[in-house]
Amino acid sequence: MRQTKMIRPEYAAAFKCIGPACEDSCCTGWAVPIDRPAFERYQALPESPLRVLLDANMVRTPEDANPAHYAKMRMPPTMVCPILTEEKLCRIHAELGEEFLCQTCATYPRIHSSIDNLEETALSLSCPEAARVVLLDGELARRTMAADHAMTWNENAEGAPIEYFWPIRELTVALVLDRQYALWQRIFLLGTLCRRLDAVKRGELRRNMAEVLLDFSSAVAEGGLRAAMERIPADTVLQLDMVLQLAGLCRDRTMVSARFVECLERFKRGIGFGAGAAQTNATLEALAGCYGEAHRRWFAPFFAANPHILENYLVNAIFRRQFPFGTKDGKVATEPETGREFALLATQFALIQGLLIGVAGCRREAFCHADVIHTVQAASKHFEHHPQFLDRVHELLVANGRDNPHGLTMLVRN
Repeated sequence: MRQTKMIRPEYAAAFKCIGPACEDSCCTGWAVPIDRPAFERYQALPESPLRVLLDANMVRTPEDANPAHYAKMRMPPTMVCPILTEEKLCRIHAELGEEFLCQTCATYPRIHSSIDNLEETALSLSCPEAARVVLLDGELARRTMAADHAMTWNENAEGAPIEYFWPIRELTVALVLDRQYALWQRIFLLGTLCRRLDAVKRGELRRNMAEVLLDFSSAVAEGGLRAAMERIPADTVLQLDMVLQLAGLCRDRTMVSARFVECLERFKRGIGFGAGAAQTNATLEALAGCYGEAHRRWFAPFFAANPHILENYLVNAIFRRQFPFGTKDGKVATEPETGREFALLATQFALIQGLLIGVAGCRREAFCHADVIHTVQAASKHFEHHPQFLDRVHELLVANGRDNPHGLTMLVRN
């Protein structure tokens, strides 16, 4: 019998909305779904200017839609919610109170999920203040690992992966924070673990789940895997090519925010993809040279001095999608596809890292924490809330033959 920590994202409680002071309001830039209970509350309101405004701007979704998306707010061309005041305050919240908000507005940027009848909350980094809470907290990882609760598990028992949720979570979070390995190596090891979990699920290994976890933990602790990983060569051209393709996903958005456009422009300038003839004649190899220099001269030194930022990004991603299980309707998937979950995690990390490298190349000595928050938040808001983004990521990996250990390693290998 062994003890494992029940590691949970308690840091989400530190988030407080800063309202009108926010540099990228959550009331702009996307459609707002309205759940059925909220819709019915609004329909029952007495006559008032607010009721008239709601009636004029709420649109029913198709009858077979998810109850959480029972209706939506009709957005004007500016994509600013019509319920927002000139002072950037919500009329519903101001006049009726927080309890009258629809579920989306009441919970964002919190992401709620449940496991073993326990509710927990991660944060979406598409909110600037949430991004600051997660990424800039140098003590977040230490406090996350200092779990108050523990459970006992039988290392000799047979069982499905979901029965080992807490030991797997403890292992994945500890691995992300293990600085004896370079960060890309920690991600590589996460992929190795996911492939072993899938192999156990398919009955391809003679060891049970508990034995696989213990063997893997021992191998990581001993450090014997490092030498083999260090022999894996980097492929900057391939990595940049995939980052460019990933950045081009979701081009069908009806509105691209000015913040994300600014992020892309900085990224392009940072890798030498400027305007005019130089842009037309730039080859991928030449861009990769600038990309590599941006990494070496400005990205790497900044994150060597601030290693917690990208670690915190990954830890929050683990909680947000209940990695490596995934979620369905707010609950942990009982039939996980851990290999696919890893592919999505690695790809999203590669996209964020790639954009940050370009922005660092643009900003050079001036590259700072504010640039990180701007880049991560703008990219998260553009991609994470697109309903087909994750599916398109997976399709892109398959189309490029990168949905395999080598291809995914090249995405994150520096």
